[in-house]
Amino acid sequence: MNSPDPSAGDPSPASASTAFHPSGFRLDGRRVVVTGGTQGVGGAIARGLTRVGADVVLIGLQRDAAAEATLTACRDSGQRAELVLCDLSASAETWIDQLLSQIDEVLPGVDTLVNNAGTFIDVPFLEMTTDRYQATMNLNVGAGYFLTQAFAKRWVTNQVAGRVLFTGSINGFLAEPDHTAYDTSKGAVASMVRSLCVSLAPHQIRVNSMAPGLVRTQLTDVVNHDAAIESWMQLHTPNGQIPSPDACVGAAIFLLSDVAAHVHGQTLLVDGGMSAWQQPDLPADH
Repeated sequence: MNSPDPSAGDPSPASASTAFHPSGFRLDGRRVVVTGGTQGVGGAIARGLTRVGADVVLIGLQRDAAAEATLTACRDSGQRAELVLCDLSASAETWIDQLLSQIDEVLPGVDTLVNNAGTFIDVPFLEMTTDRYQATMNLNVGAGYFLTQAFAKRWVTNQVAGRVLFTGSINGFLAEPDHTAYDTSKGAVASMVRSLCVSLAPHQIRVNSMAPGLVRTQLTDVVNHDAAIESWMQLHTPNGQIPSPDACVGAAIFLLSDVAAHVHGQTLLVDGGMSAWQQPDLPADH
């Protein structure tokens, strides 16, 4: 018997199914829930997902101008987009059943979840209260954990190859003064993604996260009003940029797409190189 020619490649179905093709970035037919999806990074992700063929349900706090603008932009892509209002900062047991029912009413058959909702309400560590800390952990960690659990139960029962994306943060890897609760929550997200991967990958459910550096959102609005802070943050970022939330869209599409079929339990840093730089250069006039 002749030995196989290694240059010929593996013609098996498994190999063919993972072969790269540009269409693998499309999300046609996917039905996606995006928490915190009405503005900021979540809004940008929702708009991006509809541009590559997904239908979306935006989870937000209120039906305001930002929510309407995001809905309109998503629908202008020719896809279905719906809005469901829910405060995810409370304990999940108080809202999860009702939220799932509302999602089922407007877009049944969800097979993809983007856990993006988050908050920053920190005060200096010595002034931190249990209420502030718990609200941060409920929204930044607990909401995504229990939403993932709820959808995963359905997907396992129905043999759906679900996909989950968390929005973490560079603060899950690097600390900032007076960001103790936020840093703790984002560190938990990075660890949770690895743990959920181990639990859910055997069920063909992919769990990953992306971790933005500083982007211009309502939570980082101080950057737009303090030139000194803006200059300092640009100095800390190798590419010198503080981008809009659109900078996160490509990473989200990649991690949810077929192209990333073998990517499980990973966090992709979208930070302009900030996490790679041990210490930024001193100012030129130092």
